[in-house]
Amino acid sequence: MAIAFPIIDWGNGTNIYEVNIRQYTHEGTFNAFIKHIPRLHNMGIDILWLMPVTPISVEKRQGTFGSYYAASSYTNIDSAYGTEDDFRELISTAHFFGMKVIIDWVANHTGYDHQWTKEHADWYRKDEQGNFTELYGWVDVIDLNYEIPALREGMIAAMKHWIENFDIDGFRCDMARTVPVDFWVEARGECDAIKPLFWLAECEILNYHESFDLTYGWEVMRAFDKYFKGEIKFEEIKPLLINYAHYPIGSRKLLFTSNHDENTYQGTEYEKYGPSAKAMAVFSCTWPGIPLIYSGQEKPNYKRLEFFEKDFIDWEGPVELHGFYKTLLTIRKRNKALQESASVLLLNTNAPDVLGYLCRRRKDRVLVLMNLGKETTTFFIDHPALPGNYINLFSGMPVEIKRKETFTFQPGEYLVYHITYK
Repeated sequence: MAIAFPIIDWGNGTNIYEVNIRQYTHEGTFNAFIKHIPRLHNMGIDILWLMPVTPISVEKRQGTFGSYYAASSYTNIDSAYGTEDDFRELISTAHFFGMKVIIDWVANHTGYDHQWTKEHADWYRKDEQGNFTELYGWVDVIDLNYEIPALREGMIAAMKHWIENFDIDGFRCDMARTVPVDFWVEARGECDAIKPLFWLAECEILNYHESFDLTYGWEVMRAFDKYFKGEIKFEEIKPLLINYAHYPIGSRKLLFTSNHDENTYQGTEYEKYGPSAKAMAVFSCTWPGIPLIYSGQEKPNYKRLEFFEKDFIDWEGPVELHGFYKTLLTIRKRNKALQESASVLLLNTNAPDVLGYLCRRRKDRVLVLMNLGKETTTFFIDHPALPGNYINLFSGMPVEIKRKETFTFQPGEYLVYHITYK
């Protein structure tokens, strides 16, 4: 598969933080979130992904506030979040701190009272009776028809609006697989002509990397979910991990333990992974790919956030995992083994619930070990690529690793060792 668009320079070794403006603060506004940007910069965040900032349709709205993904306009800003100038201030503040901003783009469908339903009703899919319809079972949205050239032109014009008027740095494209890949290739070509952008697709189809830098790592996440529920053995996940590691150069997988859908509908990472929640965060930041951190995970947030109602993250008190995530995100920037073109070696640990792997590039190495099981486990690793003088990532203490080493880990325990050259 050919990669039509090489990833932008700042996309290598990057990370993403998903921002749920509505639920981020009591106020639920751009201005309230702006106050958190310096903290997120200090934590090492590179890219802010803002969930949709467009107004939400009223017709067939779910709950009191509705779904962010049922838009009534592609070019207006929801007044509940603030003004256009507030949004510009958010982006300029992020840029001041060296961060990038990508916005959620919902190209497959709109809400029932989107302005296009009156201006361009022929751009929508219709049922046999000529009514607006949709294909995926969502009650509050209607699907657009990408067989119509004028729709494609209108959609790309709307995307350009956010680049030209707000200087955004890319798009996270919702349900990207429900829109033809040839549209995305066309859209990226036209949008990147204004400024080079970063493109994230909510899908897991290899061919979509023809246009996108990054696709979701759902297959591995769902396998881990089944594993933690006791439905499959860990051995069944390993082939999926190896497949991710062998994705074509220039294409990456998004790895995460939570996002807006997971938190609300599947549960927090603590509900899903129990004592292994932090170990899984280590995995998402060290396995080849790009990690995503969802709003409040660094607090940590132990509750499911409402989707269709106003809710908020409780930021009172210390942000307990700030240092934990900062350590992980910092080593990603400094160690070549966690960046582009690095290789990963899945280690045999002789223990059914222990994950061990060695990332390598040139002289740099990162060794990761974690016990994802429910019992204390003694295990060993044995490989000729292991020997070296490492640093314990979280303690800073030096440690010599020989070809064969034995460890005893509690449930959820993890270790990260690294060799990092300047």
